[in-house]
Amino acid sequence: MNELDARSADDDGAANVSPSLRAKPSVEVDYWALVQSIEDYAIFLLDPTGHVVSWNAGAQKLKGYAPHEIIGEHFSRFYCAEAVARGWPAYELQQAALTGRFEDEGWRVRKDGTTFWCNVVITAVRNKAGVLTGFAKITRDLTAQREYLEALRQSEERFRLLVDNVKDYAIFMLDPDGYIVSWNAGAARIKGYSRDEIIGRHFSTFYPREEAAAGKPARELAIARQVGRVEDEGWRVRKDGTTFWANVNITAVYDESNQLRGFAKVTRDLTERREREELERSGERMRKFLATLAHELRNPLAPVRNAVGVMQLEAGLSPTLARSRDLIDRQVTHLTRLVDDLLDVGRIMSDKVELRIARVDLAEVVARAIEAARPFTDSREQSVAPHMPAEPLIVDGDTTRLVQVLQNLLHNASKFSPTGSRIEIFGRIDHQMAVLEVRDHGRGIPVRALDAIFELFAQEKDSQSAGEGGLGIGLTLCRSLVEMHGGSIIASSEGAGCGSSFTFSLPLTAAPSGEQADQAGTAGGAVSPLRILLVDDNRDSADSLAMLLELKGHEVRIAYDGPQALEVAPRLAPHLALIDLAMPKMDGYATLAALRKMPALADTLFATMTGFGHASDREQTRAAGFDAHLVKPVELALFEALLEQAQARRRPRGPG
Repeated sequence: MNELDARSADDDGAANVSPSLRAKPSVEVDYWALVQSIEDYAIFLLDPTGHVVSWNAGAQKLKGYAPHEIIGEHFSRFYCAEAVARGWPAYELQQAALTGRFEDEGWRVRKDGTTFWCNVVITAVRNKAGVLTGFAKITRDLTAQREYLEALRQSEERFRLLVDNVKDYAIFMLDPDGYIVSWNAGAARIKGYSRDEIIGRHFSTFYPREEAAAGKPARELAIARQVGRVEDEGWRVRKDGTTFWANVNITAVYDESNQLRGFAKVTRDLTERREREELERSGERMRKFLATLAHELRNPLAPVRNAVGVMQLEAGLSPTLARSRDLIDRQVTHLTRLVDDLLDVGRIMSDKVELRIARVDLAEVVARAIEAARPFTDSREQSVAPHMPAEPLIVDGDTTRLVQVLQNLLHNASKFSPTGSRIEIFGRIDHQMAVLEVRDHGRGIPVRALDAIFELFAQEKDSQSAGEGGLGIGLTLCRSLVEMHGGSIIASSEGAGCGSSFTFSLPLTAAPSGEQADQAGTAGGAVSPLRILLVDDNRDSADSLAMLLELKGHEVRIAYDGPQALEVAPRLAPHLALIDLAMPKMDGYATLAALRKMPALADTLFATMTGFGHASDREQTRAAGFDAHLVKPVELALFEALLEQAQARRRPRGPG
């Protein structure tokens, strides 16, 4: 085939090659036709000086030049001006000629001036004699891949920056063998190592020595490799040797070919949460212990209280026996108050106290507290003088709890004041707060102890006389109850021997129109004789209470366990049944359920007597069907109120 024939318009590929390539055997022409048809790659030839001598369809599509526009032009036309200025096209040909092949990635320029990122391979072409005859050049457009990779890189960079700046979590990477290859700010904060100190070290550094020796770090990596991730909680070690409780997640990381690249490790410091949970568990254990302790203390107190009640009804006691009776009465009251304080502290620590809020006149609180503290102050021949303003001091509060606060303060003032001294209560309004101040003339409080005395079990020991001790919980209880009402309490003293004052303030509420809030009810008249069933396995408690009730004119039958109660009850048809809860054979709940099925007891008032007095205990007995819940030792006034309730529902049953 001569050059003239090669230019024939009937040959579709003829226009895309230079004259030197036209006179070729038919096999080569077919091969060139194949190359010409490829559109995804720019494939063309250069002469030894870099001028274009062929041009395929892919080159035209990629670079924008038609064959007649580019054949004979130097290939540097495809390069940016900066690359041309530094001689990069010539360098590429030089390297290809020296080594046989040159590969590069970079920006190239289309006909319309736009740029694209490409991969370029230039291969030197030599004849049989080894003489360089030109270069074959293949170009691929990698702009889309580059944009994807750049977006991925930026995304990874943003993620890396995000991870690096997280301070609440230790986030870092391990290589497949467990050596640390990255380290974020949270890891530095939690574990104490800087990036330079820890990169390249094995992650077993963070485990306690005994766990590392037992192979726990290796086991965790093996599990993560096998199932994808592993989670653990346990102690970990900081740089300074201290330990912290950690939640740890280790996730195996694989590449596109499913080869293990390493492990992502996320660690959270849960020390505070663990301590808080442990405190909650300890508080719950303490509450249960105190409830059990109170129950066990109240059981022996109940018969003592009943025996005192019997002695109070007995006429003609000698002065010595009367004094002994009153002494026992005061000490039982004091011991009962200590038991109640212990329980209240446990409830407050467990956040179990619920206030029954109503409008309260603090004048009424003062009157009740003085009366409640009277046995203690009278025993020391002390007087309590209230000084209340003319206008009412009305607050939203729980009357019982506020009386408890003021009673504790009076008790405290009495304990540390001389016999025969005077304690004063001052009420006032100050900055829209209702203020009550208890002032004594006792031994005072050192300035250094003014804040500490409100801490649990804290007491000022200086100059403490025998008999002035205690559990150190009263003032803690006062502060907690006052703060639950939205108020505050402070102590002040001029020092030793100068007396002290305790002042608590509560948010003032406008007085309601009409009658005062929280008026005390008036007691009813005398109760006529009732039939009463006592069910209690504590014989002393049952016998003493029966004696007390019989002296008041009631007919009493005792059952020392549940089965005996089921025998006695139908014949007695009691108006009131008093049932202990913790009994052998058949507890109080089962006994109640059986008694309620008896037609003869349809109008009976059922009350439980127990040493358990928590709110949850009361809810449980109410749900079981008890009409009342009495906590041992029971005050005589509460028995009177219960007897009145039983009389109110009384219905004649015939003789007996």
